Amino acid sequence: MKFHHNDFKRRRWGSYIKNRGSSVTLTKSTIHIQQKMEKNGETSPPPVPRVAVVVFMLKGRSVLLGRRRSSVGNGTFALPGGHLEFGESFEECAAREVKEETGLVLGKVEFLSVINNVMMLNELKKCHYVTIFMRAVMDEDSKEVAMNLECDKCYGWDWYEWDQLPHPLFEPLHNMVNQGFNPFPI
Repeated sequence: MKFHHNDFKRRRWGSYIKNRGSSVTLTKSTIHIQQKMEKNGETSPPPVPRVAVVVFMLKGRSVLLGRRRSSVGNGTFALPGGHLEFGESFEECAAREVKEETGLVLGKVEFLSVINNVMMLNELKKCHYVTIFMRAVMDEDSKEVAMNLECDKCYGWDWYEWDQLPHPLFEPLHNMVNQGFNPFPI
């Protein structure tokens, strides 16, 4: 669909136009994206940032990590977590993702920090994530075991001492660790 900048003057925002028998709602942002794509010879919209929620599952001085089996960060060690779904709170997302991935049921979950990462998927493609870091503390005497419930996304879960973390770490976690971040309560 081709737009001309004068269409802005001729049409009201939110008006409908006919395009091959279907209706399209025009907004300033969609027209701007379309014009930018045409100028650059692109055929798909630009990527948008995604929101991830990850959980520092703490037990004593250890943290639960899993080795990723994914197109993003394959083979790196990461915290349990995933994408924030529409309408979910950070706490709800954290509890859902941990249960889906490990079978563990979270008690109290609290917000810790947030980080903004643009990561390379491959030589040509990047992805942009805003990662919300949450914390849940398990009783040191807990007999609950983290199960690997998503074998297609993770090689398995294990507890690692904070001062002896495995490598390589998934980029958002790596960046937090390099900044001297400490997830343990004071």
